[in-house]
Amino acid sequence: MGKKKKSLIGNGKNTFVQTVLEIFKKNPASSFNYKQIAARLGINDRATKDLIRLIIEQLFMNKELVQDKRGKYKINYEGTNEVKTVKTLVAGKVDMKQTGKAYVIPEDKTEDVFVAATNTNHALHGDTVKVFLFPTRKGHKREGEITEIIQRNKKQFVGIIETSKNFAFLSPDSTTMPVDLFIPVSKLKGAKNGQKVVAIITEWPAQSANPFGEVIQVLGKPGENEVEMQSILAEIDFPLCFSHAAEKEASLFPEKIPDDEIKKRRDFRDIITITIDPEDAKDFDDAISLKLLANGHWEIGVHIADVSYYVKPGSAIEKEANERGTSVYMVGRTIPMLPERLSNGLCSLKQCEDRLCFSAVFEMDENARIYTEWYGKTVINSNRRFSYEEVQSIIESGRGEFVKEISVFNSLATKLREIRFQKGSFNFETQEVRFKLDEKGRPLSIFIREMKEANKLIEDFMLLANRMVAERIGRKKENQPAKTFVYRVHDTPNPEKLETFTQFVERLGFKLKITTKKSLAESFNKLFHDIRGTGTENMIETIAIRTMSKAYYTTNNIGHYGLAFPFYTHFTSPIRRYPDLMVHRLLFNYLHDTPGVQKEEFELKCEHASEMERRAVDAERMSVKYKQAEYMLDKVGQEFDALISGVSKWGIFAEITGTKCEGMIRLRDLEDDYYFLDEENYQIIGQRHGHRFKLGDKLKIRVKRIDLARKQMDYDWVS
Repeated sequence: MGKKKKSLIGNGKNTFVQTVLEIFKKNPASSFNYKQIAARLGINDRATKDLIRLIIEQLFMNKELVQDKRGKYKINYEGTNEVKTVKTLVAGKVDMKQTGKAYVIPEDKTEDVFVAATNTNHALHGDTVKVFLFPTRKGHKREGEITEIIQRNKKQFVGIIETSKNFAFLSPDSTTMPVDLFIPVSKLKGAKNGQKVVAIITEWPAQSANPFGEVIQVLGKPGENEVEMQSILAEIDFPLCFSHAAEKEASLFPEKIPDDEIKKRRDFRDIITITIDPEDAKDFDDAISLKLLANGHWEIGVHIADVSYYVKPGSAIEKEANERGTSVYMVGRTIPMLPERLSNGLCSLKQCEDRLCFSAVFEMDENARIYTEWYGKTVINSNRRFSYEEVQSIIESGRGEFVKEISVFNSLATKLREIRFQKGSFNFETQEVRFKLDEKGRPLSIFIREMKEANKLIEDFMLLANRMVAERIGRKKENQPAKTFVYRVHDTPNPEKLETFTQFVERLGFKLKITTKKSLAESFNKLFHDIRGTGTENMIETIAIRTMSKAYYTTNNIGHYGLAFPFYTHFTSPIRRYPDLMVHRLLFNYLHDTPGVQKEEFELKCEHASEMERRAVDAERMSVKYKQAEYMLDKVGQEFDALISGVSKWGIFAEITGTKCEGMIRLRDLEDDYYFLDEENYQIIGQRHGHRFKLGDKLKIRVKRIDLARKQMDYDWVS
């Protein structure tokens, strides 16, 4: 009987590299070549033998081994004890594919490292890991083996339970989870076959291909709106409910604001104040006020809900707000950062109700030139709750409630916007997919909401407040140390990514000037205008956003490149963003000369808030994709006009006109020719007949298949 082949799969403590090294350590007097090591491991295939040879060469280069004879090595007890040199060990995040192979994206921004499925060693998508680099092979990408899992990215997994008599498996929804979870019957917590559940990994034995887990929550029947929305939240590790302690704290706040608190504040209740929000908004965390001054200037007040009055450091509500980091806005449902008694009640700036605020007040002339600024605690009473649609109608018609005030607001906002663009601000105007839902949350129709003047009006005053608050604290006098503060920063784009994007749009017939920051911004803004309503719009905007750096929160100010602001923060949404709450507290402390704070503590909170923001964006996108797929469920077989929104080696991405429901026409389904990808020119070409499918082309599609669980839509081309 031959030797039993040992498993090459480790758990971060028992990796293949260490397995090879261990043989040398256990036989210090002996020397081995790679074939002898392979034989001891019971390995016969050529590819793995070559891998062993490469590992031995690398261990020799790092002085873990010494050469005894030609091609034979032994342990070096005088050398280093661990393979941890900069050249051979890299830390980074795992980008896992459905097949089980992965790429590690290094923290040092160097080239990605390819990791074969047999060398991932139980690492999963998003994990922070250390990867051992194999010697570089000519013509190949960097390759390696994951040797340590530094931090798991996910705590819980969502999927459908498949049960048998003695055990069950969880089939995860996520396409980046390459294995099922083995669930013992005793760990099912009442879950039935076919139900959607949330489970956690309890252990993952080194010799096991599948992790062991247990169910922590039964969500219910797949396809139900509440179940699917909760599934998306659980997928991003977002809390599904508030703790009893947080809810109890929220219930204890009185409805009426104490008189002694109002006396401490500047009173704006007699000044015209309005809110402008989406029609379906539940919380209103910003309001604007207008007053004509004796000198002919305007006093503009930007009033933000004073969440810090209610949410105190050390409270249960504070702890949960910090953990969540943000509210999540999904289709037809908002998952708030704060309990609803605060987010929809006491902190929400409702019409005709006294509310506590933290305000930024500016004196400006008709050209939006600022003369004075003031920051402090206030009390307001909103005269009117407007929707964007109502304000847009007033702007276009010149008629309606508070028409004079809205006209002034719009004129000043337009001036602020013009100044911002003149200084090099980018005009990213993404279109928002919206749904009309029935009482059960099923989509009845889809429409596209665009940014109009009413949206821009309120946005420009929020940008003003955010910028001025950041400047107020961030600007320092000579020889003074910088104050700890929370900034919203945006770095310059990577030059290589920018050059690649420039070449990409040039092949599509557009030009970008990248000689200066201002010329680049002007070119981008002209590009966004020119592609509006075309088939290239979605892909170009997506790639443009990826070309730019991502904005994030930090205590280290580098300015906001996209907005062209040297100082910028988030002050205007503390109901739904934890960093804004931090900014309110810091601003109040500095206005009252209270002692400084620990920068390290705030930086850690900034990192967590940035991560939670990314997860919330993912959840929002997933909910949109799910509702689009659900909307298309009963349209299988129907034909629609579409635009080609992308191409890949697998197929053509087509986006239905008017709804932006994007699906794939798979190349294997195109039977009239053999098609291949012309990657350089973003097109699919038929080899025999030369038919071309190019980015932006119009075409007609037929809905072929809808996979609701995976949020995927397959189309056929109607020739």
